[in-house]
Amino acid sequence: MIRARNEHTLAQACEVSGRGYWSGQPTTVRILPASLGTGIRLVRTDLAEQPELAAVLDVRHDHELRTVLAAGAARFAMIEHLMAALYALEIDNCVVEIDAEEFPGLDGSANAYVNALRASGLVIQAAPRRQLIIDQTVRVGTAASWIECSPSLDGRAHFGYQLDYGAGSPIETQTYQSVLTPDTFCREIAPARTFVTSQQATALRAAGVAGHVRNQDLLVFGEEGPIENRLRYPDECARHKTLDLIGDLALTGLELIGRIVSHRGGHNLNAKMAQRLKRMSLRDTTFERRRAA
Repeated sequence: MIRARNEHTLAQACEVSGRGYWSGQPTTVRILPASLGTGIRLVRTDLAEQPELAAVLDVRHDHELRTVLAAGAARFAMIEHLMAALYALEIDNCVVEIDAEEFPGLDGSANAYVNALRASGLVIQAAPRRQLIIDQTVRVGTAASWIECSPSLDGRAHFGYQLDYGAGSPIETQTYQSVLTPDTFCREIAPARTFVTSQQATALRAAGVAGHVRNQDLLVFGEEGPIENRLRYPDECARHKTLDLIGDLALTGLELIGRIVSHRGGHNLNAKMAQRLKRMSLRDTTFERRRAA
């Protein structure tokens, strides 16, 4: 039996503050309730015109190590952690105000967003949430790196990630998978943090970005494991990749019902699967219109 639900918004506004990983700029994110059918709208309050856009695939741009949405002066960077939290906590309609381009890095996880959103509470709205029930197996990518979506036998959403950087990496091969519910997200996925190798961290700082980020602000892996930090889960890296996967697929604007597994995928491959799923949803809508006629 496929679970159906109505759309939701927040009961009251909430906010989260921090510094951007890339820019180092202090920023505050305010998340406000919104009316039925609004979706997720992002607003730049630091700019005179307060440009805004809808958080959808059409305005997504490929970028290394993060997800960027942009249309004209409305530009937003590293939005995937907030999008994952909104999606998993079933918040469909809200306005997100931010006073900078880059969302805060926080501790590299979605915990701060989850805590703020849960404290705000939910309001049920009078329209059904649009779903995509995955009824066939689809795959994007290559033999080395892919994402596959397939039907779910129990009518629930399953997300998973298979991480493998090879024998020479300080990050161990690991796998994570779970049924996605608000509770499992908050308990098992939201606390998982962004990670890099010490070589990647050195290269980023040498390029003039992330110079303010300490080893305690995310997971930096050396040969012996995390430097000046401790893992929250043995498979924390695979869990964080699952978090990114959820946030990127949230740009479809659909509640996905199926089994979604990524093997060594990243943001750009996530976007390709999101586009594929969006096309499937448009096909299904066209079919339903023809059948109703």
